[in-house]
Amino acid sequence: MLRFLYGDELVRLPQLRETMFKDRATQFSQRLGWDVCVDANGWERDEYDAHNPLYVIWQGRDGRHGGSMRFLPTLGPTMLNDHFSALSGVHRFSHPKTWECTRFCLSEGAAPNISAALMLGGAQVGSSLGLARAVGVFDARMVRIYRHLGWAPKVLGTQGIGKEAISLGLWEFSESIRRSLATKAGISADLSRHWFDQARGGENQLSAAG
Repeated sequence: MLRFLYGDELVRLPQLRETMFKDRATQFSQRLGWDVCVDANGWERDEYDAHNPLYVIWQGRDGRHGGSMRFLPTLGPTMLNDHFSALSGVHRFSHPKTWECTRFCLSEGAAPNISAALMLGGAQVGSSLGLARAVGVFDARMVRIYRHLGWAPKVLGTQGIGKEAISLGLWEFSESIRRSLATKAGISADLSRHWFDQARGGENQLSAAG
């Protein structure tokens, strides 16, 4: 199932929290060779995990992490604004209806539909919180995934070539995209909304201001 949890809520689900941060270490440090920090527990975390982000997490029936990504409002600290502003022509993203998405991660052996399920979860965040768009930096390997899922971002800037390329993308939220991703994931669009409502209570009734 999809979980929608803020950082300070992860303590309630210790196995999910532990396996998510360990899977991030496996993917980003071991498989991709990124220069990330892995602590003594084998967890990959960075400074933005300390800003109480909203995590979209696929939790398996065994309670473990299957995949996840992280959202932060651009009105506060973001990886894009702090480290990758050159990709946007030194333009700073700061708008209540624009959130940053980072740390797209899949566990080893993740089922084929989990990528679509996570993207559905992202679309659900946008729909339920009244957001207009998401922005994020992604590497070359993600281009094929986004195209396959039918929600490719508008590319605003790219550095590097080939497998070393990183790009800044912008995703527009819409109900048609949310329903298309639900079909791809094999999950009812109504169930996705139910999972969000169950997790966030009345939060989905509050549209982003601005």
